[in-house]
Amino acid sequence: MNIVFMGTPDFAVPSLEALAKDDRFNVSAVFTQPDKPVGRKRIMTPPDVKVCAQKLGIEVYQPDTLRTSEAEAQLRALAPDVIVVIAYGKILPANILAVPRFCCVNIHGSLLPKLRGAAPIQRAVIEGEKITGITSMRMDVGLDTGDMIKTYQTEILPDETAGELFDRLAGAAPDLLIDTLIALENGTAEFTKQDDSSSTYAKPLSKDEAQIDWTQDSQTVHNKVRGMNPWPVAFTVCKGKKLKVYSSKLADKKGKPGEIVSLSPPVVACGEGAVELLSVQLEGKKQMSAEDFFRGQRTQIGELINS
Repeated sequence: MNIVFMGTPDFAVPSLEALAKDDRFNVSAVFTQPDKPVGRKRIMTPPDVKVCAQKLGIEVYQPDTLRTSEAEAQLRALAPDVIVVIAYGKILPANILAVPRFCCVNIHGSLLPKLRGAAPIQRAVIEGEKITGITSMRMDVGLDTGDMIKTYQTEILPDETAGELFDRLAGAAPDLLIDTLIALENGTAEFTKQDDSSSTYAKPLSKDEAQIDWTQDSQTVHNKVRGMNPWPVAFTVCKGKKLKVYSSKLADKKGKPGEIVSLSPPVVACGEGAVELLSVQLEGKKQMSAEDFFRGQRTQIGELINS
């Protein structure tokens, strides 16, 4: 089976590697986002998928858009049986969807129709979901609205961060993808329409929503800390400076919202319940254990962290 692979971040890398190593598939080309400037020095950096493809000796294309005759001509010349799309970051127009012999297959990081959109893994954690997974689907012109083919389901662990869940789902994606491609080739794939009335939307994360609201209950605060790790990272204000909170866990304490009710271990009260802070980073400083941080700040029990 001749495959054109479209993907950009590290989530897509295990699937690309699996296809390249499987003799049943020929990955004839990879399409990925253009290199982008990263960091304070704005160093031009290739996407993870490009780095992987080059190591595997696969030809790489990086068009700014697929809405050109040139992009369509490139894809038609490659004559793919299937275009595999995993976290590519660009919309495929109808003329591109019509290129492959079978269809365009997308691997999406949720159990559709829940959490369509750009940040399904992070939103599942932030919203306190207990179960999530990944879905393979036959793409159409809508946003993650195509017919479902296969799913993989898993429990979200109580203290698991979005980054940890991201890695687990990325590791599960290759098997789901290969099972889907084999079913397509054998003619055994079953297509299930999504129930649009049950759909939800996973909007992109933003730095603006990362600040912790200590008036919320402890589970909501803990979910935000988990879901915002590794980016943009939840934060609060401590003595006038931004304090990032990388990890936390629920604590059996009470107090006023934002009140430091314990220092060993460091526990902050919420609108209901409390959370223990595990790993933090003050702006301009290195990440460290929360206990070491508060010890160095000479913090007193009863102080408000968000001041």
